[in-house]
Amino acid sequence: MTLLRRPLARRAVLRLAALACAAALPLAGVAGAQAATLTSEQQTTLAEVNAYFNSVKTMHGDFIQFGPNGERAEGKFYLARPGRIRFYYNPPSKVDIIADGKSVSVKDRKLATQDIWPLSETPLRFLLAEQINLQSDAQVTGVSVEPDLVTVVLADDTTFGSGKLTLIFDAESTELKQWTVTDAQGFDTSVAIYNTTVNGPTNPKLFTIDYNANTMQRRGN
Repeated sequence: MTLLRRPLARRAVLRLAALACAAALPLAGVAGAQAATLTSEQQTTLAEVNAYFNSVKTMHGDFIQFGPNGERAEGKFYLARPGRIRFYYNPPSKVDIIADGKSVSVKDRKLATQDIWPLSETPLRFLLAEQINLQSDAQVTGVSVEPDLVTVVLADDTTFGSGKLTLIFDAESTELKQWTVTDAQGFDTSVAIYNTTVNGPTNPKLFTIDYNANTMQRRGN
Protein backbone atom coordinates (compact mmCIF):
# COMPACT_ATOMS: atom_id res chain seq x y z
CA MET A 1 0.00 0.00 0.00
CA THR A 2 1.05 3.59 -0.52
CA LEU A 3 0.21 6.70 1.41
CA LEU A 4 -2.61 8.82 0.06
CA ARG A 5 -1.09 11.37 -2.28
CA ARG A 6 -0.70 14.61 -0.35
CA PRO A 7 -2.31 17.02 -2.90
CA LEU A 8 -5.48 14.91 -3.02
CA ALA A 9 -5.71 14.68 0.75
CA ARG A 10 -5.10 18.40 1.14
CA ARG A 11 -7.98 19.17 -1.18
CA ALA A 12 -10.25 16.84 0.79
CA VAL A 13 -9.44 18.58 4.07
CA LEU A 14 -9.89 22.02 2.54
CA ARG A 15 -13.27 21.12 1.13
CA LEU A 16 -14.53 20.30 4.60
CA ALA A 17 -13.02 23.15 6.46
CA ALA A 18 -14.33 24.42 8.33
CA LEU A 19 -17.74 23.33 9.60
CA ALA A 20 -16.62 26.29 10.05
CA CYS A 21 -17.40 25.98 9.80
CA ALA A 22 -15.16 24.62 9.99
CA ALA A 23 -14.23 23.52 10.91
CA ALA A 24 -11.78 27.62 15.53
CA LEU A 25 -8.30 28.57 15.22
CA PRO A 26 -6.63 31.74 15.32
CA LEU A 27 -6.80 32.62 11.64
CA ALA A 28 -3.80 34.33 10.14
CA GLY A 29 -4.50 36.93 7.51
CA VAL A 30 -3.87 36.37 3.85
CA ALA A 31 -1.13 38.57 2.51
CA GLY A 32 -2.75 41.69 1.16
CA ALA A 33 -6.11 41.07 2.84
CA GLN A 34 -7.46 43.95 4.85
CA ALA A 35 -9.53 43.57 7.99
CA ALA A 36 -12.89 45.28 7.66
CA THR A 37 -13.94 48.26 9.75
CA LEU A 38 -17.21 47.02 11.22
CA THR A 39 -20.28 49.01 12.10
CA SER A 40 -21.91 48.61 15.51
CA GLU A 41 -24.59 46.41 13.89
CA GLN A 42 -21.94 44.16 12.36
CA GLN A 43 -20.05 43.92 15.65
CA THR A 44 -23.27 42.95 17.42
CA THR A 45 -23.93 40.32 14.77
CA LEU A 46 -20.45 38.85 15.23
CA ALA A 47 -20.99 38.72 18.99
CA GLU A 48 -24.21 36.78 18.41
CA VAL A 49 -22.41 34.38 16.07
CA ASN A 50 -19.68 33.87 18.69
CA ALA A 51 -22.31 33.11 21.32
CA TYR A 52 -23.95 30.56 19.02
CA PHE A 53 -20.65 28.85 18.17
CA ASN A 54 -19.60 28.63 21.80
CA SER A 55 -22.96 27.18 22.86
CA VAL A 56 -22.50 24.25 20.49
CA LYS A 57 -20.58 21.43 22.14
CA THR A 58 -21.84 18.60 19.93
CA MET A 59 -23.60 18.54 16.58
CA HIS A 60 -24.50 15.98 13.96
CA GLY A 61 -26.43 16.09 10.71
CA ASP A 62 -26.21 15.75 6.95
CA PHE A 63 -24.09 17.68 4.48
CA ILE A 64 -23.95 18.33 0.73
CA GLN A 65 -20.65 19.37 -0.81
CA PHE A 66 -20.31 21.15 -4.15
CA GLY A 67 -16.88 21.22 -5.75
CA PRO A 68 -15.38 23.87 -8.06
CA ASN A 69 -16.06 21.76 -11.16
CA GLY A 70 -19.70 21.09 -10.30
CA GLU A 71 -19.08 17.76 -8.61
CA ARG A 72 -21.44 16.87 -5.76
CA ALA A 73 -21.06 14.62 -2.73
CA GLU A 74 -23.21 13.95 0.30
CA GLY A 75 -22.77 12.40 3.70
CA LYS A 76 -23.08 12.78 7.45
CA PHE A 77 -20.98 14.71 9.94
CA TYR A 78 -20.47 14.38 13.69
CA LEU A 79 -18.83 17.07 15.82
CA ALA A 80 -17.74 17.20 19.45
CA ARG A 81 -15.80 20.27 20.57
CA PRO A 82 -13.05 20.76 21.36
CA GLY A 83 -11.09 19.07 18.65
CA ARG A 84 -13.23 16.25 17.27
CA ILE A 85 -15.16 15.89 14.05
CA ARG A 86 -15.98 13.22 11.51
CA PHE A 87 -17.17 13.52 7.92
CA TYR A 88 -18.47 10.31 6.38
CA TYR A 89 -19.21 10.46 2.66
CA ASN A 90 -22.03 8.41 1.16
CA PRO A 91 -21.20 5.94 -1.65
CA PRO A 92 -19.82 6.02 -4.24
CA SER A 93 -17.29 8.21 -2.43
CA LYS A 94 -14.97 6.30 -0.11
CA VAL A 95 -13.50 9.25 1.81
CA ASP A 96 -13.61 9.32 5.60
CA ILE A 97 -12.24 12.33 7.53
CA ILE A 98 -11.66 12.22 11.30
CA ALA A 99 -10.23 14.71 13.79
CA ASP A 100 -9.56 13.21 17.22
CA GLY A 101 -8.46 16.33 19.10
CA LYS A 102 -4.82 16.35 18.01
CA SER A 103 -4.70 15.03 14.44
CA VAL A 104 -6.75 14.93 11.25
CA SER A 105 -6.95 11.70 9.26
CA VAL A 106 -8.03 11.54 5.61
CA LYS A 107 -8.79 7.94 4.73
CA ASP A 108 -9.72 6.43 1.39
CA ARG A 109 -11.64 3.26 2.17
CA LYS A 110 -11.43 2.03 -1.43
CA LEU A 111 -7.64 2.26 -1.62
CA ALA A 112 -7.15 1.48 2.10
CA THR A 113 -4.87 4.52 2.40
CA GLN A 114 -4.63 7.18 5.07
CA ASP A 115 -2.81 10.45 5.57
CA ILE A 116 -2.53 12.30 8.89
CA TRP A 117 -1.70 15.92 9.82
CA PRO A 118 -1.66 17.84 13.10
CA LEU A 119 -5.09 19.40 13.62
CA SER A 120 -3.42 22.75 14.31
CA GLU A 121 -2.12 22.87 10.71
CA THR A 122 -5.52 22.42 9.05
CA PRO A 123 -8.45 24.81 8.50
CA LEU A 124 -10.60 22.55 10.69
CA ARG A 125 -8.98 24.07 13.77
CA PHE A 126 -11.35 27.03 13.37
CA LEU A 127 -14.45 24.94 13.88
CA LEU A 128 -13.09 22.83 16.66
CA ALA A 129 -11.49 25.23 19.13
CA GLU A 130 -12.90 25.18 22.63
CA GLN A 131 -13.69 28.90 22.49
CA ILE A 132 -14.30 30.92 19.34
CA ASN A 133 -14.05 34.69 19.07
CA LEU A 134 -14.32 35.92 15.50
CA GLN A 135 -13.79 39.49 16.62
CA SER A 136 -10.33 38.90 18.05
CA ASP A 137 -9.05 35.57 16.69
CA ALA A 138 -9.90 35.94 13.00
CA GLN A 139 -9.30 38.51 10.28
CA VAL A 140 -12.83 39.45 9.28
CA THR A 141 -12.83 41.05 5.83
CA GLY A 142 -16.59 41.39 5.43
CA VAL A 143 -19.92 41.06 7.22
CA SER A 144 -23.24 41.19 5.40
CA VAL A 145 -26.48 41.36 7.41
CA GLU A 146 -29.63 40.60 5.42
CA PRO A 147 -33.19 39.85 6.57
CA ASP A 148 -32.73 36.08 6.34
CA LEU A 149 -28.98 35.47 6.21
CA VAL A 150 -25.75 36.68 7.79
CA THR A 151 -22.55 36.25 5.80
CA VAL A 152 -19.11 36.50 7.40
CA VAL A 153 -15.95 36.45 5.27
CA LEU A 154 -12.62 35.53 6.89
CA ALA A 155 -9.12 35.66 5.48
CA ASP A 156 -7.40 32.29 5.91
CA ASP A 157 -3.74 31.43 5.54
CA THR A 158 -2.81 27.89 6.62
CA THR A 159 -0.42 25.09 5.79
CA PHE A 160 -2.86 24.22 3.01
CA GLY A 161 -2.59 27.59 1.30
CA SER A 162 -4.02 31.09 1.37
CA GLY A 163 -7.63 31.82 0.57
CA LYS A 164 -10.82 32.87 2.27
CA LEU A 165 -13.59 31.26 4.27
CA THR A 166 -17.18 32.45 3.89
CA LEU A 167 -19.64 31.46 6.62
CA ILE A 168 -23.40 31.74 6.14
CA PHE A 169 -25.76 31.80 9.13
CA ASP A 170 -29.50 32.00 9.63
CA ALA A 171 -30.20 35.62 10.56
CA GLU A 172 -32.79 34.77 13.23
CA SER A 173 -31.24 31.75 14.97
CA THR A 174 -27.56 32.45 14.04
CA GLU A 175 -27.28 28.74 13.19
CA LEU A 176 -24.56 27.85 10.70
CA LYS A 177 -26.07 26.83 7.37
CA GLN A 178 -23.21 26.79 4.85
CA TRP A 179 -19.57 27.60 4.35
CA THR A 180 -17.44 28.11 1.27
CA VAL A 181 -13.67 27.68 1.03
CA THR A 182 -12.03 29.76 -1.71
CA ASP A 183 -8.48 28.66 -2.46
CA ALA A 184 -5.57 30.76 -3.65
CA GLN A 185 -6.55 30.12 -7.29
CA GLY A 186 -10.10 31.40 -6.68
CA PHE A 187 -11.83 28.01 -6.80
CA ASP A 188 -14.81 27.55 -4.47
CA THR A 189 -15.93 24.47 -2.59
CA SER A 190 -19.18 24.84 -0.65
CA VAL A 191 -20.69 22.69 2.09
CA ALA A 192 -24.31 23.05 3.21
CA ILE A 193 -25.49 21.35 6.40
CA TYR A 194 -29.05 20.37 7.33
CA ASN A 195 -31.08 18.04 9.59
CA THR A 196 -28.74 19.12 12.37
CA THR A 197 -29.05 18.17 16.03
CA VAL A 198 -27.19 20.36 18.51
CA ASN A 199 -25.88 19.31 21.95
CA GLY A 200 -27.26 15.80 21.72
CA PRO A 201 -25.44 12.64 22.81
CA THR A 202 -22.43 11.54 20.82
CA ASN A 203 -20.32 8.40 20.53
CA PRO A 204 -16.60 8.93 21.30
CA LYS A 205 -15.73 5.95 19.08
CA LEU A 206 -16.69 8.02 16.03
CA PHE A 207 -13.54 10.11 16.49
CA THR A 208 -10.96 7.33 16.76
CA ILE A 209 -8.06 7.41 14.30
CA ASP A 210 -6.34 4.14 13.48
CA TYR A 211 -2.71 5.20 13.83
CA ASN A 212 -1.59 1.58 13.44
CA ALA A 213 -2.83 1.66 9.86
CA ASN A 214 -0.13 4.21 8.99
CA THR A 215 2.52 2.04 10.61
CA MET A 216 1.41 -0.88 8.45
CA GLN A 217 1.42 1.33 5.33
CA ARG A 218 5.01 2.42 5.98
CA ARG A 219 6.07 -1.15 6.48
CA GLY A 220 4.44 -2.09 3.18
CA ASN A 221 6.37 0.55 1.22
